[in-house]
Amino acid sequence: MAACGCSDVFQYETDKVIRIQSMNYGTVKWFLHMLVFSYVSFALVKDKRYQEKEPVISSVHTKVKGLAEVKEQADSRIFDTVDYTFPMQGNSFFVMTNFLKTEDQKQKVCAEYPTRATICSSDENCAKGWMSPQSKGIQTGKCVKYNHSLKTCEIKAWCPIEAQEAAPRPALLSRAENFTVFIKNNIHFPGHNYTTRNIFPGLNTTCTFHKTKNPLCPVFRLGDIFQETGDNFSEVAIQGGIMGIEISWDCNLDSWFHHCRPQYSFRRLDNKSSESLYPGYNFRYAKYYKTDNNETRTLLKVFGIRFDILVFGTGGKFNIIQLVVYIGSTLSYFGLATFFIDFLINTYSNGWCRTQVYPLCKCCKPCNVNEYYYDRKCETIVEPKPTLKYVSFVDEAHIWMVDKQLLGKHLQDAKGKKVSRPLTEFKYLSSLAHSVHTLSPPPGQPEEIELLSEVTATSTGSPDWCQCGNCLPSRLGKDRRCLEELCCRKGPGPCITTSELFRKLVLDRDTLRFLLLYQEPLLALDAGDTNRQLRHCAYRSYAIWRFGSWDLANFAILPSCCRWRIRREFPKSNSEYSGFQSPY
Repeated sequence: MAACGCSDVFQYETDKVIRIQSMNYGTVKWFLHMLVFSYVSFALVKDKRYQEKEPVISSVHTKVKGLAEVKEQADSRIFDTVDYTFPMQGNSFFVMTNFLKTEDQKQKVCAEYPTRATICSSDENCAKGWMSPQSKGIQTGKCVKYNHSLKTCEIKAWCPIEAQEAAPRPALLSRAENFTVFIKNNIHFPGHNYTTRNIFPGLNTTCTFHKTKNPLCPVFRLGDIFQETGDNFSEVAIQGGIMGIEISWDCNLDSWFHHCRPQYSFRRLDNKSSESLYPGYNFRYAKYYKTDNNETRTLLKVFGIRFDILVFGTGGKFNIIQLVVYIGSTLSYFGLATFFIDFLINTYSNGWCRTQVYPLCKCCKPCNVNEYYYDRKCETIVEPKPTLKYVSFVDEAHIWMVDKQLLGKHLQDAKGKKVSRPLTEFKYLSSLAHSVHTLSPPPGQPEEIELLSEVTATSTGSPDWCQCGNCLPSRLGKDRRCLEELCCRKGPGPCITTSELFRKLVLDRDTLRFLLLYQEPLLALDAGDTNRQLRHCAYRSYAIWRFGSWDLANFAILPSCCRWRIRREFPKSNSEYSGFQSPY
């Protein structure tokens, strides 16, 4: 980790941007930017993203009004609000629409209602004290007549037993569809310190809700509620059901556009199918009284409609923090243009378009442009590690990257990965102009071949892996010997050390001195250490010349012929050389 000084605290780092001058990509960028800007602006205004939202807190109070006449045998009875409404918990109210009545029930013994579990033929079929959740009482152990054809177990219960009859058709209180319910709803937004209700000044209390003509009236006719949901009140009234009354508050509490009015809607909440296992909504209750000092009751199985009032909504008010947070969160959306264009460049580059699309469509030449953009935008860096080596042959245009070199095998034939030769760093070569200005190579020939002598230098003592005839066996140990078993050529031919350019760039003392002083103007060239400095500078000059990059030069392996030619020119006093040393 690099050491940090006090001055580093006051530094600023920013990204470097590559600007691509392209009509196509410029159009794509602005199209995506305008698309994102339109969406962000629409959401800002439509959804009021500049406001601080708060959920509503509410309370509900209801009043049902209406009268219904129910005919019972030869008489009739008037049902008012007290008869057909029941107190409910929460934001709900219940309206009775149908019922079954069992009168004059008293605590005594009688025959159970006949079912598969209660029909008997003798006392042995009845167990004293037995009862089940479905039974009406506790068995006495006797089998008694229920009617002239059936016997059932005797029970101790409220007698006579309730008969299991179907709900009357039509519903006894079918006129309940004309009942009205008045809903008073108070709401509060504590965070905004705002309170209001659905009863506004000047409201006509004799109104009735209508979706278009009178949408703010809080008085609702029950039949109209079912018409809004597409249901028939008369059919639902037979077995009952559950209806939801939704009150939505979408309040804009900003002073410049204040609006806070309820919106009413309706929704059927129970199962509409008549084939369901337990259709409708019903429950039982009893009215108790005394006759001849005996407690007596009238049992009613009530069918009706439960109305659940569901209140929801939000109140919003302008908040500068919410606006800043929204703008900040949407800025990342503009990066979609960069992501999409980079995706196009990365996809249609690296030869993919040339091999897959171009043979089928000759008009796909822009893919070549993408490759150019990709090369300028992306730089591949290989992980620096001691096992990584780069090898360059004078008779090949590319460079070999060799990783995890196997011991016991010379580097000349090692398998690796082809790497394109980087562009030469001309800022470095410009410093050599005074030394190489006299060179005038003939045009039309490769650089490496045009400066080589036509006669191949040969040596009878060269190893079998040598192709130029000027390599020498390595003097290093067995584990490191393979790193020096490398020739300047892949195939037989002239040695690069016979090139005039090699002599000018690598062996010329004036050039090497100039490079040392160019790098460090006040360098003192010690007479006793001059050869070492010049030798290492020659190694570096060859690596930069042949590999074209400072990064690759750090891992470059010099051919044996070049290495020994440099050593002969700038020898070490004891003739003991350490060989290649990894920088990492």
